[in-house]
Amino acid sequence: MAAAVSRSAALRRPRLPLFLPPPPPGAARPGPRPRSSGPPAMQPAARGWLTGLRFDNRALRALPVEEPPPGGDPAPRPVPGACFSRVRPSPLREPRLVALSAPALTLLGLGPPPEAGPESEEEEPEKEEAGAGAPRSRRRRAASGPEAELELYFSGNALLPGSEPAAHCYCGHQFGSFAGQLGDGAAMYLGEVLGPSGQRWELQLKGAGLTPFSRQADGRKVLRSSIREFLCSEAMFHLGIPTTRAGSCVTSESKVIRDIYYDGNPKYENCAVVLRIASTFLRFGSFEIFKPPDEHTGRKGPSVGRNDIRIQMLDYVISSFYPEIQAAFAENSVQRNAAFFREVTRRTARLVADWQCVGFCHGVLNTDNMSIVGLTIDYGPFGFMDRYDPDHICNSSDTTGRYAYNKQPEVCKWNLQKLAEALVPELPLELSEPILEEYDAEFERHYLHKMRRKLGLIQLELEEDRELVSSLLETMHLTGADFTNTFYLLSSFSVASEPTQGACFLDQLAQQCASLEELKLAFRPQMDPRQLSMMLMLAQSNPQLFALIGTKASINKELERIEQSSKLQHLSATELISRNREHWEAWLQRYR
Repeated sequence: MAAAVSRSAALRRPRLPLFLPPPPPGAARPGPRPRSSGPPAMQPAARGWLTGLRFDNRALRALPVEEPPPGGDPAPRPVPGACFSRVRPSPLREPRLVALSAPALTLLGLGPPPEAGPESEEEEPEKEEAGAGAPRSRRRRAASGPEAELELYFSGNALLPGSEPAAHCYCGHQFGSFAGQLGDGAAMYLGEVLGPSGQRWELQLKGAGLTPFSRQADGRKVLRSSIREFLCSEAMFHLGIPTTRAGSCVTSESKVIRDIYYDGNPKYENCAVVLRIASTFLRFGSFEIFKPPDEHTGRKGPSVGRNDIRIQMLDYVISSFYPEIQAAFAENSVQRNAAFFREVTRRTARLVADWQCVGFCHGVLNTDNMSIVGLTIDYGPFGFMDRYDPDHICNSSDTTGRYAYNKQPEVCKWNLQKLAEALVPELPLELSEPILEEYDAEFERHYLHKMRRKLGLIQLELEEDRELVSSLLETMHLTGADFTNTFYLLSSFSVASEPTQGACFLDQLAQQCASLEELKLAFRPQMDPRQLSMMLMLAQSNPQLFALIGTKASINKELERIEQSSKLQHLSATELISRNREHWEAWLQRYR
């Protein structure tokens, strides 16, 4: 993925966007389009490939919407009594398409893009661009046809007929603390498009400019993060994991300053916009706008006391996205709400199990990043594990490891607890809390089902399969095996292999394990020995004080690091390979 990002970021004038099928033989290429002068402005819609999309913006009809203040100022402000605030995208300078997912756009009823007109390029004199650094030579290019439409409408430079841009208001618990009003600070709802079979798809532009929820930020995203979101959204879908989709990525000559490496050396970067597609982008935090003042932070939701809006939101969400529940419990709203919470709990448990089975780390599992329909949303500092490490952290801001790989199941259950609290009084806690206890069993059931399939255990299910999976992960951890490559190699494992073939297979497994230097670094102790000694004494003598500054789990992990580190100090590289082969040979015998 890193290679794909760097290649995409280096493109100056891509001839064809990533993932867009090439034109048929003999098709003409897009023609020149003059470079705009002066500040960009919203452009009028014109008939074309995209303008036939059928919008039906049910969310804005069903939920309260704040009208913008006079002048349409998007300045940050509280938005009480509303689920959305009307906004307008901020146009970009010279938008150009760099990535497109045809499979995602078919959801909207868009077939292959029609043929485009010719394209030409001409040199412009070198000139200094304001705030962009050294002068450079620039080309101007103008496209016609579908590429030009995608650049125009999915950059935010023009609105499609029927589109009603708005920013969604929500709150959230961030890293365990209630943060108050958050909302779409860099994303905009465009509307809901009816697909070919009547399915409803919400369109959203991420990086389209300022909204009332932008706080101290600028409402923009850059090409780096946009390409990452585009690629991972589509990759997760094709891995069979519920996710929002990415239809396109458009970059531009508009620039913002970002500290790329967080080292105090900010640089100008090109703004980019991703078209995101989902049934809805409502989230757990959407129901937290009614939260009274938090006992720890003192912050509250902007619509505290507005239970009428909470009822509206429940009616809208359940009737729109859980119609079978609405039909089954039409006469009893409390039972309906309980069935809704049970289904959200089930979907969330299965989603996290899917993540664990592919080594995916979300990175920022705040309540405002949890989908109300069980999708993976908001790809920020995500990551896929290479070397298997249950404590893997993909977010440099997560200094406590709250969202580490092995913490994802429990933190998502914690987030469900916050959703349950946000649904009171429409769903009393005495009804939601027993439902929440079903989460662990659903997670374990789906996780084991998926892991059995990954290991090819599909004809017979045995009780010891669970232990087989656990011992596989332990073997990966001890040997520093690559998570994805291990499963890839196991797919070619033969029960009936000859001894020489078995030895060759063991060699392949050993080659993708971590080196001695990598393992020493991975198991390096994190605590000063004197600090650890003090913590161990405190755990024995004063458990109450120890609970304020540490946990038994953290101490046990440190003791494990020390034990493994001590073993590694006395190993040579050759002895490590021999030890790894022994570990894998023992597990493969059980697997066989």
